[in-house]
Amino acid sequence: MTGKLRRQRANATATRPGYPTTRRVRFALGEDRVYDKYFVNDDIVFSHFVAGLSGSFPPGEESFIRSVRRFSDRLADTALQRRVAGFIGQESTHGQQHRQINEKLIEMGYPIGWWDSKSFKERFIRFEQRLPGRVHLAMTAASEHYTAILAERILGRAEVQEIPGEPEIWNLLNWHALEELEHKSVAFDVYRAVGGSERTRIAVMWAMIALTFPITLTSLAVSLARDPVARRQPLRLAREARALFGGPLFSGLMYDLAKYLKPGFHPDDIDTQRLLQEWQQELFGPQGVLVDHLK
Repeated sequence: MTGKLRRQRANATATRPGYPTTRRVRFALGEDRVYDKYFVNDDIVFSHFVAGLSGSFPPGEESFIRSVRRFSDRLADTALQRRVAGFIGQESTHGQQHRQINEKLIEMGYPIGWWDSKSFKERFIRFEQRLPGRVHLAMTAASEHYTAILAERILGRAEVQEIPGEPEIWNLLNWHALEELEHKSVAFDVYRAVGGSERTRIAVMWAMIALTFPITLTSLAVSLARDPVARRQPLRLAREARALFGGPLFSGLMYDLAKYLKPGFHPDDIDTQRLLQEWQQELFGPQGVLVDHLK
């Protein structure tokens, strides 16, 4: 893509209508609630996967916010500035709510506390500071593609919605997924607005695809190895792992992630507007499931 075409594309996408809404929500995830240890359909592997994902969200989203804030004073487009404010508000609220459920998950025996430890966060911040700002921002834009793809699968696939689980945890995941779709292009548009190149964007995604799956599988294996119930049932773990990674959440995932590698790609090329509208009504419409969760 030429520089002129890239600038035209950035200007067009920066002014797309709609701004992420910061919803102040509160989920009933406190100490007075009792959860089954394997809260996703009594599935050990799936439950450990969701717990690990939840553990990673607060520090991950704080990193996303820092990457965007590094460039917020360089944005001339007021519409993009407003979208960035909404993005920061949503990501900050996600971290707060996931910390609440993470405390409960740690009490239940899930080894996820290291994600939010002071030492890990300090090391990660030092790592960020060594990166060029646009590379850090490109990492955020790529990560937002990951979360948008997972969010689309969570909200758009009946097989996922039909998986039995703790209702309030599912409410939290559905709310989080909705807002990930609402702000899926913000970091990407900031990256383009500050002159991020296609070459760097694509190279960063190649590196993340190469690293993410080994890291995910290793952290899941370590989590399962620390669970005495899981250690005693290797055949069950094998069956559940096959069902998880061959099921609706992961089936075809690489194909969807690889769309990001196409030169000229934009997150809004994947049309999720109808899905967004359906779930905005489902969760926050007049009879919305989560209307009573708003503060």
